[in-house]
Amino acid sequence: MQIFVDADACPVVDIVETIAEKYNISTTLLCDTNHILYSDYSEVIVVSAGADAVDYKLISICHKGDVVVSQDYGVAAMALGKGAYAIHQSGADCHPKRPSVPCSAVSV
Repeated sequence: MQIFVDADACPVVDIVETIAEKYNISTTLLCDTNHILYSDYSEVIVVSAGADAVDYKLISICHKGDVVVSQDYGVAAMALGKGAYAIHQSGADCHPKRPSVPCSAVSV
């Protein structure tokens, strides 16, 4: 299992990293060239700025069983389609059978 964070303007990166480090979970932060991040714990992947560039890169590298943190319900839907877990940055999970946030883009 690995955690992938759609980190462009994500307010909970520090919280995710603290928990990931506590449980020794590999974490990757993805951002575009407009939001360059640095981390002592996580791998940081910077992609070219462009519409949904971070989203598509994140989905291309996540796998079944991984955790995806994003506020983008389209990313959540694609992550669920790959068998990953999708968590909103508020902490609510996005699950097609029991959404605790309005994941209207997700349907099964």
